[in-house]
Amino acid sequence: MPVYLSQNAIDELKVELVKRTKVTRVAITAQIGAAIELGDLSENFEYHDAKERQGLNEARVSQIEAMLVDAVIVETAVGAEEITLGVNFTVMINDTEKSFSIVGSSEADPMSGKISNESPTGQAFLGKKVDEVVEITVPSGVMVYTIIAIA
Repeated sequence: MPVYLSQNAIDELKVELVKRTKVTRVAITAQIGAAIELGDLSENFEYHDAKERQGLNEARVSQIEAMLVDAVIVETAVGAEEITLGVNFTVMINDTEKSFSIVGSSEADPMSGKISNESPTGQAFLGKKVDEVVEITVPSGVMVYTIIAIA
């Protein structure tokens, strides 16, 4: 299954992967070794804590590796006439301008205007053009967006 990511997100994942495999993994392994030297592992908090952190770290390493294998680079579209993956756009809502971009789900951050292409909101915007009105039902009612620019 493809993982849609910007080049910047791919670069950040590669840096995180190197840190987790070269620094974090080595540090945790050393902590496990030191905890083993303390003796009785059944009641050794340091050992169990380090093993738990090791499991979490290895799970994240596996997740990053899988994302990078399935990564599809999404380039920011310049001069687009409709909203697609990788497009930045501006809407008018309640007399306020807000800017958004459509990104892959692993890069989504609604608080910073990055909307997942798989989310209901992202789906509602996909394929729309300047001056179109998009109505999205949310728990508090219906939000009405007017698309004023696509960059």
